[in-house]
Amino acid sequence: MASGDTLRIVHVLRAPMGGLFRHVRDLAMAHQRSGHQVGVICDVAGTACYNEEMVAELSESLRLGLHRTRMHRAVGPGDIIDSRNILKFIKELQPNVLHGHGAKGGVFARALGSLARVERSRVARLYSPHGGSLHYGAESRAGRLYFRIERMLEGLTDHILFVADFEHRAYAEKIGEPTCAWSINYNGLQPAEFEPVVPDEDAADFLFLGELRQLKGPDIFLRALAQLRVEGRETVRGVIVGDGPDAEDTRALARELSLGDAVTFHAPMPARRAFAMGRCFVMPSRAEAMPYVVLEALAAGLPVIAANVGGIPEIFGAGSPALIAPETGEAARLMRIALDEPDSLAAWQPRRPNLTRRFSVETMASNVLQAYRSALTIRANGGAQAGRLSSVS
Repeated sequence: MASGDTLRIVHVLRAPMGGLFRHVRDLAMAHQRSGHQVGVICDVAGTACYNEEMVAELSESLRLGLHRTRMHRAVGPGDIIDSRNILKFIKELQPNVLHGHGAKGGVFARALGSLARVERSRVARLYSPHGGSLHYGAESRAGRLYFRIERMLEGLTDHILFVADFEHRAYAEKIGEPTCAWSINYNGLQPAEFEPVVPDEDAADFLFLGELRQLKGPDIFLRALAQLRVEGRETVRGVIVGDGPDAEDTRALARELSLGDAVTFHAPMPARRAFAMGRCFVMPSRAEAMPYVVLEALAAGLPVIAANVGGIPEIFGAGSPALIAPETGEAARLMRIALDEPDSLAAWQPRRPNLTRRFSVETMASNVLQAYRSALTIRANGGAQAGRLSSVS
């Protein structure tokens, strides 16, 4: 690659954890393999035990480095100090592409990118919501505030990258159709992740894997498991892998439902290691954007029961019988089918060739690079945005 084609790309995000950080890691490594220079700016820590291997990998591998600085989750006076520290990193790294992820990362990348002149021109500023502020209700006070801020920041945005059509629709409904360029780009998996995972001999019937907070529905998983036990399925077992702000409440609910011998809890671990611990993956989330873990479970060959929320129907297809409303009765109904009619549940899963075609790292990285080039062209043309709406998938 000619040196003139090499980009200096810096990603900005708050918590280095979850699917958002996985998305950033995969983009960063894919673009470095293509010859670009990539760096990451993020908070000093996320939830303990999450993504530590990814953090270490990026710290050792990124040509522009991984830089950690305090980023407060809530909006407040601390943002002033946070902004000063992040701006210092941006000026040192001199990116020509600045890509913000999540609500806080998006604010910092676009606002500070507009302040930092890089090599006598303004840096291209891109934003990926990853749900973020879009999780707020349109009528809530916080939602109205954040949506106004999002609208104002469009004037500092060269391109918005949505991870699902659902995310774009939510943005258009709550904030308005974007006035800047935008595209849809699905999360992607590495080739090795499409290798099947063989369940352990003592694998539980059902697996919940994710952050333990109400939004992810661990309570729905436990109540559905308890309902099956009440029906006489006394040997049914579940396993929960994860940690988070509602971890103690989740364990307390398991005790309250008398599930002491029916469910085991494990600390966060790599997804494919967790997949071997269960025979069916259940994701009863109340809200999602485009969750990696569903793609990972499907690629590993696990039958999946997932909530009909966010971008999940874009994986399975609208109206798929493998999708449920995020409620106890619906989860228990499909878990019952998984036990009694496993072939039926298997037949409802997305076909493998479709998964590998639509949800690969190569496709994701290529689409993002196309957005970067487009944004840089807009910058070079003084902000002119002819034909500014686009769709890439």
